[in-house]
Amino acid sequence: MFGLFDSLDEWFRGILIDGIIGNFLRMFEGLNSRVNEIAAQVGETPAGWNASIFNMVRTISETVIIPIAGVILTFILCYELIQMILERNNLVEFELSKLYTWIFKTFCAVIILTNTFDIVMGVFTIAQHVVNGSAGIIVGSLDMDIALTDLEAQLDVMTTGRLIQFFLESSILQLAMQAITICVFLIVYGRMIEIYLTISVAPIPFSTMVNREWGNIGNSYIKSLFALGFQGFLIMICIAIYAILLGTIPTADNVHAAMWGTMGYSLLLCFTLFRSGTLAKSLFGSG
Repeated sequence: MFGLFDSLDEWFRGILIDGIIGNFLRMFEGLNSRVNEIAAQVGETPAGWNASIFNMVRTISETVIIPIAGVILTFILCYELIQMILERNNLVEFELSKLYTWIFKTFCAVIILTNTFDIVMGVFTIAQHVVNGSAGIIVGSLDMDIALTDLEAQLDVMTTGRLIQFFLESSILQLAMQAITICVFLIVYGRMIEIYLTISVAPIPFSTMVNREWGNIGNSYIKSLFALGFQGFLIMICIAIYAILLGTIPTADNVHAAMWGTMGYSLLLCFTLFRSGTLAKSLFGSG
């Protein structure tokens, strides 16, 4: 009779151990793959991330937004010319050099407006170079083989009641980790969507850059472009810190505590990724 109960207990323990290990694998494999995916995606320019979306945004901007920007630019330049004439007593005291300066500004404004997307891509090319250069600081992710060896060794000495508790905890942690991976996905893809939305209206702020009174609109826009570009660099730093913290998991004496610690690290990663956009804007003064 006792042999039967022992066999059932051993069978049930095996199911619990297999379930805990399965939860452990799904928990970390999903997050590790998502983190590696982030490292690849944040280094992409808008044109490289999704060429179809970029071409669509560029076409809309060139056919719809640039004509509006041209009207705004014409208004600004005409207003500036009229103001310059009136300031010089209706051309009585007018200096010809002022007119040459206005013509040069008009030329520069037209060049900037007609090359808007080249300038925008230049900003993101610079940011991409920095992000790709920082990719080497990511030192890796969780070594699953070492972690599983320690996990199995600790599970074998646990009581059945403790295994049941550990199984429930690991199931909850797995669901929480899946939610975190979804949040990480939304952050990375949301940043790229924000970039496309921002560059779609680029000609309008660019049309104001040569005017002293309106130029702050264009300057703020340039700052926001740099903030979006270098947000990728801050994301890479977050991932690098997370990878270092995650690398301590296999050396932990208590895998149970290590799992909850990793949950805390993952929540911290999610929080810092959410904050990366705000931090980038504050660093570049565009917030």
